Amino acid sequence: MIQIDIKEIVKIAVQAGEAILKVYNAPAPVAVMVKEDNSPLTLADELSHGVIMEGLTRLYPDIPVLSEEGSQIDYEIRKNWTRYWCVDPLDGTKEFIKRNGEFTVNIALMENNKPVLGVIYAPVLNDIYYGSVAGGSWMQVPGQEAVQIKADVDATEWLAIGSRSHADEEEENVLKAFPVTGKLSIGSSLKFCLIASGKAHIYYRKGPTMEWDTAAGHAIALGSGAIMLNAEQQEFIYNKPSLLNPGFFCMVK
Repeated sequence: MIQIDIKEIVKIAVQAGEAILKVYNAPAPVAVMVKEDNSPLTLADELSHGVIMEGLTRLYPDIPVLSEEGSQIDYEIRKNWTRYWCVDPLDGTKEFIKRNGEFTVNIALMENNKPVLGVIYAPVLNDIYYGSVAGGSWMQVPGQEAVQIKADVDATEWLAIGSRSHADEEEENVLKAFPVTGKLSIGSSLKFCLIASGKAHIYYRKGPTMEWDTAAGHAIALGSGAIMLNAEQQEFIYNKPSLLNPGFFCMVK
């Protein structure tokens, strides 16, 4: 099996982030299109997708790519994949449109329908998070040395982290079963990164997400010592006939 160089995937994510910033920093307002599922799409999503597709297919031409902005791949084809990339070229498009900086580039490697490697880059914050089950999880500012990050598994008081755009009353009620003493909101897959870096302890999401929204963060969380389960606290499954995720917990053990 071809070995993956995670540093090369980090480079691709940073290049995609640079393409996004050209749109983000342009003086003109961001033009927003609406996809068939009513979710927003911008030129930045498409530019990032192009950079990632070029980079991944050049380095690893035999590994297929499942991307939010790619063509829909029939389940009858992808159900036979044992290894593939799961990509969100711009996670947090609503945050991008609001220009609050809380959006990311997400790239995950999936093996046997499980995330084994993940890279998340926040272009405005200039933070890179990456990790794998085998190699642990790391945070890096481009040009500086990477620092290993670990989930705060010994905490007795938990900080819950949630979505800035998708708050839900039922989520609040579910969190009452855990030792939550504080709450924080942030956009995109950065929620997984804060769990992985020990700055938060639980992220519960009832509302709809897609597999590319969670795969990279899931891998980084696992590499840090955190866990991710579905809403029934059972194994979280990928490459389903429908790519829509169920509710989930990402949390310290």
